[in-house]
Amino acid sequence: MSIAINLEIFKNVLIGIAEEMGANLQRSAYSPNIKERRDFSCALFDREGRLAAQAAHIPVHLGSMPLLIREIIDSYDISPGDMIIANDPFSGGTHLPDITLVEPIYDRKRLWGFAASRAHHSDVGGMSAGSMPDSREIFQEGIIIPPMFLKKKFRLNRELMALITLNTRTPRERMGDLYAQIASLDTAKNRVRHLVRKYGFEESLDMVGKLINYSEKLTRIEIQKLADGNYHESDVMEDDHTGDLVAIRAMIIINGDEILVDFAGTSSQRRVSFNAPLPVTMAAVYYSFRCLLGDHIPPNEGCFRPIQVRAPEGCLVNAMKPCAVSAGNVETSQRIVDIIFKALAPVLPDRIPAASCGSMNNVAIGGGNFAYYETIAGGMGARPGKDGISAVHTHMTNTRNTPVEAIEVNYPFIISRYEIREGSGGDGDFRGGDGIIREYLFRSPAEVSIISERRKVPPYGLSGGKPGRVGENYHFNSREGKEKKLPGKITLEVGTGDRIRVETPGGGGYGGSEEESKKKKTGDRGFMNLLGDAISILKRD
Repeated sequence: MSIAINLEIFKNVLIGIAEEMGANLQRSAYSPNIKERRDFSCALFDREGRLAAQAAHIPVHLGSMPLLIREIIDSYDISPGDMIIANDPFSGGTHLPDITLVEPIYDRKRLWGFAASRAHHSDVGGMSAGSMPDSREIFQEGIIIPPMFLKKKFRLNRELMALITLNTRTPRERMGDLYAQIASLDTAKNRVRHLVRKYGFEESLDMVGKLINYSEKLTRIEIQKLADGNYHESDVMEDDHTGDLVAIRAMIIINGDEILVDFAGTSSQRRVSFNAPLPVTMAAVYYSFRCLLGDHIPPNEGCFRPIQVRAPEGCLVNAMKPCAVSAGNVETSQRIVDIIFKALAPVLPDRIPAASCGSMNNVAIGGGNFAYYETIAGGMGARPGKDGISAVHTHMTNTRNTPVEAIEVNYPFIISRYEIREGSGGDGDFRGGDGIIREYLFRSPAEVSIISERRKVPPYGLSGGKPGRVGENYHFNSREGKEKKLPGKITLEVGTGDRIRVETPGGGGYGGSEEESKKKKTGDRGFMNLLGDAISILKRD
């Protein structure tokens, strides 16, 4: 059997382990955010800390995880039966709700590698329920966990577990989700040991090394197909407190088989929640080029080696402690993808879509003894030759929409309106996908946090296509009988009978010929496209 065939089989074995980890985590979890939305990621690393395989989970989780693994290897004395827990965004994390568990995998006292499980917990303390506040510093966002031993030589650190759960509004749910993550790591250990029995210990690690080198080779081949040059682009984030539009600038340098993405000129970090730690920025860059260079390349460290990221310390995309970062993970990462895609549109005109929704449209709700968090889908940007898909999560989020039934069984509010936001996609030869309208009706008082973008600057169209519509957020106050438009980022108290409505942005349109645009406007969108939109929502419910 050829080496290429062996590597393909071995690649799928490793990916299968990561996928099974995720399946067990999902089935075991307590919170709808993990069980229903699938806001988690699982991966395998070899004993040198190199990413060996990842499941098709959350891009922003997976691209940032290698930095945490390397810190653990460099700074901790690891032995069999140990387990590390961390959520510090400045040590390879993303934001505080994303808690990562890492466990070394041993075979007969020989270190093979590491299994990692990262999941978004619906509440980790902080100034508002759901731990996604419109914050000014990281201390307002929840409990900060630097890499620490959750287990040491098979003994669970119950004091640390108690400290974590006592700093959350939903201790039972947090405990259940953490144990579900532990179970996912058990799955990885068992499957890797079976892998070692089949391939041999050193032989299996040798295959990991060959697979990583193979991915690097394929990545370099694809980069060489791109035209050398310097490509510039910029976009903005929306500071709702000052009214400022905060610039992110990127220069992409393609030179032979290597790429440098330089964020010089980006605005300095600010007293807002959308500062992004460098691991988040790197994850967004890696994701962008994974999309553009082809999914035939095995997803491991080899994909990242030819791509370098440079960002000045203290800028918005390389934020330093103690700045707030809760929205950098979910919002700024999306904007980085928009910038990279638009910069490379002249290089890959047949592959780059118009801008998608550009926001994860985060909603966190809590009160009493419950905390809920979700992201809401939007419109996908139109593509060369195709309309964008409506009501779908795009780019750095890869979750599902939470089913209405799961919400109403578990929480004291109902979804009073849930539909496609017709006409929110941008016009063009090919229309951008439409966003979503999602409305919450509260049956008891609660605290609501909304973190959203593209409320002022719309998702761009390409090749003459029109931009998608900006998103809008509303609060209906039942006591006053009045509806008020809300800013993109806010935390507010709601009463019984109040409603919150989130209308998410549509994707940008593609192409601008008058004949095709006229057809679209007169209803020639086509039954199959409308059916596809409906199926896209049903799949996510």
